[in-house]
Amino acid sequence: MSRRSDMLELAILGLLQDAPMHGYELRKQVHRVLGTVRALSYGTLYPRLRDLVLWGYLREVDRPIAGRRAKITYAVTPAGRERLAHLLAAAGPSAWEDEAFAVHFAFFGRTDASVRLRILEGRRARLEERLALIRANGPARNATRPGDTYLTELHRHGVESAEADLRWIARMIDTERQKNDRAFRQVGDALDKE
Repeated sequence: MSRRSDMLELAILGLLQDAPMHGYELRKQVHRVLGTVRALSYGTLYPRLRDLVLWGYLREVDRPIAGRRAKITYAVTPAGRERLAHLLAAAGPSAWEDEAFAVHFAFFGRTDASVRLRILEGRRARLEERLALIRANGPARNATRPGDTYLTELHRHGVESAEADLRWIARMIDTERQKNDRAFRQVGDALDKE
């Protein structure tokens, strides 16, 4: 299974945890999670929904609409809930990449704290690599168009964007660590009272 189809599966199962939806509603919500820049056609969504039904992760439910034919609505099965938990817990290096990170981050509220921290730290490492690469390949290295101000501006924008992303991810990591520290202290306090 490709990374993109894994991320689509995670998005579908995660969104359907909240409420059953029909394909059109689900597509709108997937766009909300993945962003409208990543086109998701019905030709991609419906085969994936059929697969998830076939594998027992989703079930189809007819939802009657007054004066129209019933729409097929998809709902998560208990096996689908288990699959979602597995996808959230098994986050490895692919979860640090752009699209995968966005999908995982969208479901951080359902993800174990240690996994969230692992993903955030992995993402920080990817962003640091990206920034180093951008800096190393700056406009001074472009022998074909020396002095091109637009190329210089594009490079500056890349550096500033990567630096901003790194600042944001550092804040998220600090916040996550503070939450973990508070939770650990609360458990310790509860054990001390016993």
